[in-house]
Formats: sequence, C-alpha cells, structure tokens
Amino acid sequence: MFKKIMVPVDLSHLSVIEPSLQAAADMAGFYQAEVCYVGVTAVTPGSVARTPEEYAKKLEVFAQERGKIHGQPVSSKTIQRVDPSADLVDTLVEAIDTISADLIVMPTHAPRNLDIVMPANGSQLAAKTNASVFLVRPRQ
Repeated sequence: MFKKIMVPVDLSHLSVIEPSLQAAADMAGFYQAEVCYVGVTAVTPGSVARTPEEYAKKLEVFAQERGKIHGQPVSSKTIQRVDPSADLVDTLVEAIDTISADLIVMPTHAPRNLDIVMPANGSQLAAKTNASVFLVRPRQ
C-alpha cells in the first residue's frame, strides 16, 4: 500500500519524536517501504550544526542508523530555510512532492484550545497534500 514514508525530523529533539520514529519503522517493515527522513534547517548556525551542509551529513548518518534498526531502505533530505518554523508546512508539502512520499509519519501534541486559532502542523499538512498523514502522540 505505501511505498515511501516521509518522516519529518528535528535532530535537536530526538527523544521527543522517538514514538513517531518507531511507528515509521514498524510501518516500513510491514509495507516493505523506504523511509525518507526530512530535516528543515536554518541557513545560520544552530544547536545541531554550524552549516546546512553539516546538518545534512548528520541527518544522513541518523537515517542510516535508523535503517539498520528497521532493515528497510532509507534516505534523507535536508531543506534550508531562513526561518524553518515560518513556512514549515509549505516546506514539508514541497518535500512530499519532491520525494514522492505517500505516507507521512510525524509527531504531534495533545489537542489544546489554541489549535482553533493556530492549527497544528499535522492537520495543516493533511489539508494540503494527497498523501496520508499519520500523527503520533507523545507518551504521557
């Protein structure tokens, strides 16, 4: 059913996104699908890397390590933005189209009142793409 699973990754918050990483690995194994880990980084130095090129290398190492865990093909895609959070949803929609992902597995937060005014990234993403979006809540 699914051939390519896209997993948005923030390398500075790996412990928080572990449940979504595990869900993606499980689905990749079940569907024999490739997993593409997508990271959006600033063009300026950050807490994870000094340059976008360094970030891309770290993301690729991360992807290969995850591939060893679940045994399915992996790839990585790094996207550079001046302000990664400003247009994150549109950036991820572009990535979905570029890599031809048919399933996106990503973490989410518990619903809150503010979501009425500012919807979560996952719901916005689902509204803007034809790919399936699987949201994984963090463990409580």
